[in-house]
Amino acid sequence: MLEVLWRSTVAHDDTRYKVLFPITTPLILQALHVQENTVPDAREFNMVLGPLLPDVVLRNITFFTTVLTVEESNARGFTVQEHHYANGTKSISVLVPFDNPEPLVTTYFLSLIFGFIILPEETPFRNVTNISNGQPCVCFVELPTITGSCDQNQFYISVKYGSQGNNFKAMVGHQQLTPEMADYQFQENSTHFSLVLPYTAKGTTFELITSDSLRARVDFFLLHTSNDWVVADLFLSCNFPLTTTKCYPNGTMTATAVKVDSVTDIIPSRLTLKDQSCKPAFSGDRIAYFLFNVASCGTTRTFFDHYMLYENEIALPYNKGASPVGPQYRQTISCYYVVNETQTVGFGANPRLYEPTAEIGSGQLMVQMRLAQDSSYTLFYQAEDYPVVKYLRQSLYFEVELVESTDPNLELILESCWATLDEDRTSLPSWDIIVDSCENPDDSYVTIFHPVVSDARVLVPSHIKRFSMKMFTFTKDKEVLKDEVKYELCVYWSHRIVALCNKPFCPSTDLCPL
Repeated sequence: MLEVLWRSTVAHDDTRYKVLFPITTPLILQALHVQENTVPDAREFNMVLGPLLPDVVLRNITFFTTVLTVEESNARGFTVQEHHYANGTKSISVLVPFDNPEPLVTTYFLSLIFGFIILPEETPFRNVTNISNGQPCVCFVELPTITGSCDQNQFYISVKYGSQGNNFKAMVGHQQLTPEMADYQFQENSTHFSLVLPYTAKGTTFELITSDSLRARVDFFLLHTSNDWVVADLFLSCNFPLTTTKCYPNGTMTATAVKVDSVTDIIPSRLTLKDQSCKPAFSGDRIAYFLFNVASCGTTRTFFDHYMLYENEIALPYNKGASPVGPQYRQTISCYYVVNETQTVGFGANPRLYEPTAEIGSGQLMVQMRLAQDSSYTLFYQAEDYPVVKYLRQSLYFEVELVESTDPNLELILESCWATLDEDRTSLPSWDIIVDSCENPDDSYVTIFHPVVSDARVLVPSHIKRFSMKMFTFTKDKEVLKDEVKYELCVYWSHRIVALCNKPFCPSTDLCPL
């Protein structure tokens, strides 16, 4: 209350003005009295909270693993009751049964948080209570522990028993673990048990899929045998290698669609490609596998600078009658093919029993052609020396070498060599220098083949071929074309079997037909 006073000195009258201000003070939390009446022989915790004023209402109780309302607590077998007294106060009693038949082995400890509200404002407050059965501990209680790891294909889980042994139920997801489960490798002894399960096992969960991996998770729980309380748990997630799309040189594509945990409505067998008539080659509960040709099933093709892209998508079509806004599920799959790419193909030879023969095969080896500075073939022009200037009829000394190979059974054979004015090897005009491994018979200045012998640089003479020719130029309408001359060379390699030579391959060389 605020009082304002005016006093007149003449009339001796007082004037008073009173102002009343409502003031609300906050509630002050007082420690709640808890009376523990637990009797170990009765096999239950017994406590009384109070006294409480009538406007205090118990809303819920927080146990070790969960929060329960008063109604849910009574439904679980925990007795929660209110007791009213003549002075207008009340108290609350709570009875919680023990869950272990050996009270002398373990000290039972109960931690509760009581959540109250004060009416009518519903102001919340809470009280933390810790009680035990009051018995001395004969031994320490050690809970079981779980460890886990992964490799490229499997989960590995190990459980170490606590002081109470194997007194729990093991759960993989929602499925109870038994030693007879076919998908799992289960081993057990007196102190541990181990479990090995593939990431595709029934109890695992697929979380995320990328173009080259799949993240899978296993949820592992140990539950108390009486009340299913969680004693220990492990949530183990790992990435496993998985190629979802494969591209083959013959234009075949394979794709794998996986049902992940975040998309629950997928039925893998109902998935299709863009052409909905293209269904999975086979499917299961969580995986659909597609096999098709890039020229089918609605596959699109796009050309880029050095490759072409084939694309399709795996989708789940809408049910009949649903709004066709878009597919319920979509996974884009693609393949890249390099334009003008050289594929290496392996081959094998089966020798005949009576007659030695040579079989022609194909392969890929590194070959280089260099221009020597003279007939000694000791110094060669480097990349920065080109273009090299030569006079007409001046000799050019070429060396061709099979590099990155030390197999003495391989021999390099020069098949053809020609010169052009343009870098395009098919351009005209052109002039043949070597034809079918021999000199050009139409050339006035024939090509000369030089023998190769072993020295400090040449380890395998059959890997090197040398030849020389006279410098020339192209003419057109009796006029000399002064552009640079480019040389193109075609070579192949073969197993060298000299015993099959009946005659020289060409008049001026010592090469033999194979």
